[in-house]
Parts: sequence; structure tokens; C-alpha cells
Amino acid sequence: MKRFNREEMAARVARDIPDGSYVNLGIGLPTLVANHLPPEREIVLHSENGILGMGPAPAPGEEDWDLINAGKQPVTQRPGAAFFHHADAFAIMRGGHLDYCVLGAFQVSSRGDLANWHTGAPDAIPAVGGAMDLAIGARHVLVMMEHVTKSGASKLVERCTYPLTGIGCVSRVYTDLAVIDVTPSGFVAREWVDGLSFDELARLSAAPLWPPGQAR
Repeated sequence: MKRFNREEMAARVARDIPDGSYVNLGIGLPTLVANHLPPEREIVLHSENGILGMGPAPAPGEEDWDLINAGKQPVTQRPGAAFFHHADAFAIMRGGHLDYCVLGAFQVSSRGDLANWHTGAPDAIPAVGGAMDLAIGARHVLVMMEHVTKSGASKLVERCTYPLTGIGCVSRVYTDLAVIDVTPSGFVAREWVDGLSFDELARLSAAPLWPPGQAR
């Protein structure tokens, strides 16, 4: 089955972020979005370890390990970038100053609930970081994730079975198969990979999924 690769997913997210936005990119897949924001676009990237005005990843061999994001990956800075205390970075997140955040997830429910910090397994290591602050503080929460787990279970569910990060916070989900909106009627597919039928996409989702324009 054809799937969007990681870079295609990141490029698709980048396309939907409007100019003038202040954006936090979560650890993992979301960090790739920075590499798909052209420098002429007016989008300001925030990192919870204290950066505003973060740029894309540096070219190989040009890394400065004193300049990293919250996931300890080397980054660059754009003109006018600012550096500040960790507490101030969280004040930006909690104070409602971010327009968008992009997060990974274990599960997203049809009501927009987000579970991304713990699977509940006895041997799993919880890793909430700033996700809860972002989930309630950003005006729009976008999720990047694979559509199904390695075992084939859908990450789009009617009700999350993992501990929640935020309730009713997710507005759009980008998977390796589709772009899906979270609406009052549930999940609505906006687009999906070539060669995959809507019926097959719906079968791979563990919650009702509506085609464009047909939600109740």
C-alpha cells in the first residue's frame, strides 16, 4: 500500500500553516515541518527549551550543539531569533500566545481527545514533556502520526484507551495515509493517498470516518 513518507507528511503540514503564525513543533515527526517552511514565509517557530525564531535543521557538518531544540536536535536560527529562560518558554505556551502546535500521538479520538504521553503499559516510560501545556495553550492543535500501529491497530479511535494529554483539543490529523479533520460530526477525510479507496481508509480507522462533504 502506498503511503505518504515522513517528508511528504511534514510538507503537507507546512502548507496548512498560515503566514503570521507562531508555532511549536513537538518532538519526533513534527520537527521535520521546519525543513519545509520556505524562508520567505512569515512563520515564527517556538521551542519549549527557550527559542523563538528557530530555523530548519542545519546542513550536515554545520551543526552547532549549543543550538538545539527541545528534542536535543541541532537547529538553526532565523534573523531576529530570541533566547530566553525555560520558564518563559512555558509561559508563552500556557498563556495562549501560540497559534499552532504540531504534536505526535498514540491515539486521537473522534471528539478530538489526544493521547500522546503514555501507553499505560507497565514497562512504558511516560514522557509528557510540554505536550499538556501545548494541547491546552495553542489555538490549533495539529497531529502527525502513522495511521496504524506496528500491530495494525488504528490510532484513530472513538474513545482513547490511553491516558489523555488533552480533551477535545485536536483540530486536524495528518497520517501516512490521509489528512483528516476533527469536526462536531467526528472524523472527516480531506484527502488520502493515491490508489487507496475511501472504503479502505475507513476500514483502517477504528471510528466512523466521513468522506468530504458528507458528515452528519
